[in-house]
Amino acid sequence: MTDNALREFRMPDVGEGLQDAEIIRWLVAPGDSVTDGQVVCEVETAKAAVELPIPYDGVVHELCFPEGATVDVGAPIITVTAGARAAVTVPGPEARTPVLVGYGAAPASAVRRHRRREGSSPAAPVAVALPLAKPPVRKLAKELGVDLAAVVPTGPRGDVTRADVRSVAEADPATTPTPPVDTAPAVPAVPAMPAAQETRVPVTGVRRATARAMVASAFTAPHVTEFVTVDVTRTMKLVRRLKRHPDMAGLRVGPLLLAARAFLVAVRRNPEINASWDEERQEIVLKHRINLGVAAATPRGLLVPTVADADRRTLPELAVALEELTTTAREGRTPPAALRGGTVTLTNIGVFGIDTGTPILNPGESAILALGAIGERPWVHRGKVVPRQVTTLALSFDHRLVDGALGSRVLADTAALLNDPGLLLTRA
Repeated sequence: MTDNALREFRMPDVGEGLQDAEIIRWLVAPGDSVTDGQVVCEVETAKAAVELPIPYDGVVHELCFPEGATVDVGAPIITVTAGARAAVTVPGPEARTPVLVGYGAAPASAVRRHRRREGSSPAAPVAVALPLAKPPVRKLAKELGVDLAAVVPTGPRGDVTRADVRSVAEADPATTPTPPVDTAPAVPAVPAMPAAQETRVPVTGVRRATARAMVASAFTAPHVTEFVTVDVTRTMKLVRRLKRHPDMAGLRVGPLLLAARAFLVAVRRNPEINASWDEERQEIVLKHRINLGVAAATPRGLLVPTVADADRRTLPELAVALEELTTTAREGRTPPAALRGGTVTLTNIGVFGIDTGTPILNPGESAILALGAIGERPWVHRGKVVPRQVTTLALSFDHRLVDGALGSRVLADTAALLNDPGLLLTRA
């Protein structure tokens, strides 16, 4: 390729195995000059919003897709003229694909919703990158009529498992055998609602990925949810003291921080719950690190950024990590690496005034704790009914690898630590 060539910048793999991304905003236009490392667009993947820097200098020749288009990894998204001449050179099959620094090269795949430009000739067929799946799983998908590209993988390596395929087959009537034709009179179809009475919102990016993951989790892992109501008056007093402590100056201190600490201690005391289920091998995978996911509601949808080795952090360090992750998630700046590797999750539904709920497991994890609203309630304390600060904890777990006794111990330990936070000194 000469210095005056027309260069193609292709959609990089910005999240280890993600197959596509949606172009949110272009930051350049045809005719603009660009330099190596300059951010040319923002894209949204199934996990986060990411800025894409271009890896060379030149002048923008064409934006291959409009804002809002969903583009497969490996497809050209922008062309840049490096010099005065406009000689077009197409990279051969062995050419190096420009990628986002830190993510490595990804195999080229076909572009979804690729609109052919007027007057252009049809593009040559390009091999589509198939989802990770072992031959027996692919055979099962073929037998059940399931498209592997539509399956959300829950395997430990991001691969599609037998259970993933079966859950899609059971949820989609189109993949099941056609029943005998019914000769009874057809029931009149329900008329569609007038357009003025409804609005359809396309589901893309984070919301689409969340929907798929929740369906896969709900129909794959047998969920069990246990509840306990606990007096957290002493925890709330400790929160007020910590806010005035010099070590916590400038940090956000609230019930979520101490609930996270209590949950981490409970998991560390019961390490069997820090695990995942390998459907393909029918094995329980015990995790040696406790990585705490924290559910965060963002404008783009639900994100679960992760605090690595959360149990090994001091309380101030944990406070800093929680604040940074939730802030970057709400601002849409969470890096893909921060959304991977969680082993257990904490969700704070109490901030919405909700007492309790039945949280759905994050795929690949075995437990999720929901912290409910904290408020004054009548409570028997030292033989008298008095107003106390009370909340309800809900723990959902995967019953394939977590039995009732183990789940109950984790929930009871968490509740005991929030009831008497002084126990953190002896149980931590």
